Amino acid sequence: MKHSPQRVNKILIQEGTSRAKISEIIGWAKKNSIPFFYLPSKKLNRIEPHHQGAIALLAAKEYCSLDALLAKSKIPFLVVLDGIEDPQNLGAVIRSAEGAGVDGLLLPDRRAALLTGAVAEVAAGALEHVKVARVKNLARTMDGLRKKGVWFVGAEGDAEKLWYEFDYTVPVALVFGSEGKGMKRLTKEKCDTILSIPLLGTITSLNVAAAAAIFMYEVVRQRKSFVR
Repeated sequence: MKHSPQRVNKILIQEGTSRAKISEIIGWAKKNSIPFFYLPSKKLNRIEPHHQGAIALLAAKEYCSLDALLAKSKIPFLVVLDGIEDPQNLGAVIRSAEGAGVDGLLLPDRRAALLTGAVAEVAAGALEHVKVARVKNLARTMDGLRKKGVWFVGAEGDAEKLWYEFDYTVPVALVFGSEGKGMKRLTKEKCDTILSIPLLGTITSLNVAAAAAIFMYEVVRQRKSFVR
């Protein structure tokens, strides 16, 4: 927590503990905006029987700063994940993002899958090559990126315009919501446009990882054509 706070996904603290060292841990968590939760001793024991009142869950890779995502390219290509909870889906999105040359991903620090070992396993090595930032307030972060010239394209199944009906040669961030509820209301309002992928069969929605891959490779297609 002192030297690599970006490695800490969250901290679990035993209910009722009042040890000075635990108070110090809580202070560090607050200082570094690391989520922490109080749990009964029995639940902590199931995770790690030899805990001493606190357990830190570490990321498979250290998160980077928001500025680091923008430093790689003059025309940033970002992916914003608004509350994806399934580690399998997050790992699959990261793998597609690496293949599509995405400059980085943005994740909220709460109510979402983070960079665990399970995510790294599904990403099959791609996580080592993709920058991921964790932010406290997604809507506020989007406002800040908009001031830097980034356009936001949200994906939602009932949108009238289709996924390719946008000029992706500008600085862009693709926004995908959670598996069940989609984008949060405020996140959706921050998008410049909402696009969809048509479904011609009987199912009503695509898996978020599949939809993300389709959108990402449309960016690739347009930008390769633009460069040529």
